[in-house]
Amino acid sequence: MKILIIDDEKSIRNSLKETIEDEGYEVDVAEDGPTALAMVEKEKYGVIFCDIKMPGMDGIEVLDKLMDMGVD
Repeated sequence: MKILIIDDEKSIRNSLKETIEDEGYEVDVAEDGPTALAMVEKEKYGVIFCDIKMPGMDGIEVLDKLMDMGVD
């Protein structure tokens, strides 16, 4: 199962990525909503961790767009 982490803070993205990879999962990261949405169009993720407070497109907007794309 592939996991996507969406967070505007690099240190949080990297620490979560390391922690989850240590458990044997494949992890991708995105620094903002538009980048994450483009990644989801190309790749299937089993789990998506999304920060709520991000500049530009916040996490709620990202989740709304993911649902519009049919991602559950």
